[in-house]
Amino acid sequence: MSSQHSSQSPKPRVAVVFGGRSSEHAISVVTAGAVLRSIDRERYEVLPVGITADGRWALTVDDPDRMAITDRRLPAVAHLTDSEPGSVLLPMDAGGREVIYTEPGAVPKALGEVDVVFPVLHGPYGEDGTLQGLLELSGVPYVGCGVLSSAVGMDKEYMKRVFTSFGLPVGPYEVLRPAELRRDPEAARERVLGLAERYGWPLFVKPARAGSSMGISKVEGPGDLDAAIEEAQRHDPKVIVETLLRGREIECGVLEFADGPRASAPAEIPPVSGYDFYDFEAKYIDSAEGIVPAPLSEEETARVQELAVRAFDALSCEGLARADFFLQEDGSLVINEVNTMPGFTPISMFPRMWEQSGLSYEQLVDHLLTTALDRAAGLR
Repeated sequence: MSSQHSSQSPKPRVAVVFGGRSSEHAISVVTAGAVLRSIDRERYEVLPVGITADGRWALTVDDPDRMAITDRRLPAVAHLTDSEPGSVLLPMDAGGREVIYTEPGAVPKALGEVDVVFPVLHGPYGEDGTLQGLLELSGVPYVGCGVLSSAVGMDKEYMKRVFTSFGLPVGPYEVLRPAELRRDPEAARERVLGLAERYGWPLFVKPARAGSSMGISKVEGPGDLDAAIEEAQRHDPKVIVETLLRGREIECGVLEFADGPRASAPAEIPPVSGYDFYDFEAKYIDSAEGIVPAPLSEEETARVQELAVRAFDALSCEGLARADFFLQEDGSLVINEVNTMPGFTPISMFPRMWEQSGLSYEQLVDHLLTTALDRAAGLR
């Protein structure tokens, strides 16, 4: 914290940045509401900054109640801003942390300095290293993973490549790149059919760089493949196709501590009645309940926790991450993915797993802010 800011206020100032241009905009708003509700206002000043779906950085109301899903309606940053079409600007000088608010035809207003940013954006343009790069340029500390781990953690293809290089077990998959889908869609289709021939149907067709189960289709046969690829490409030009891994879905949270990363109690995501798989509606609208702690043996729990920490280290993660696994019928564990900005909604698994491990939601938020304030921006 700079001496100039210290003379103005004894409390660190937190900018909670949320919303964004990805298809996970609404879930980011819900997460921000939960975080804003939980930040200790005795210890921190808070500046809520929402990014609209078209990319404008806006001052928003500090009202968590307006950021929740109500009557199956999803919230949006556009409903939380002032009527003025103003924009929030971060410093582009690494020596200063002054945040500016500009409006057309008006003199820019200084909003004061920011000591740490808590980005709760999910998906591209926020969780994928782009925002992290902007904050590195600004020299402002921030919660969570850095540029590299955020980018690799968002791209399911390169995540799997990194895991494989570190000896972590991943399931079979094929990647359909946008150039191939434009140039020779039939060859791409043949590769997917070859995957099905080797491992069987169904296959899961996914956007390579999206989350919250957006754009995922469970494909039971060749006739549904083209529509599934088209749906995935609505969210990302690059598509990944994965085989069905039969087994139990297990999740595990990882947090950075002074002595290194530690894993939480694992959770299990049971099959959701009425849904083919754990999709967006099952997660957020109909509130699928995970089991915390997961009903695992001590040995299974230890293996999940060890693999979760290994995955965190393999991606060079910082701050926090959630690792997702399949515990297969033969007892083997396969890592599905690591999420570098897991959801913090009231029903999200990450805070529930850490609550089971002895950290309340409020303590978790405080730990993440403290860790970020202790870590310098730049190479480390």
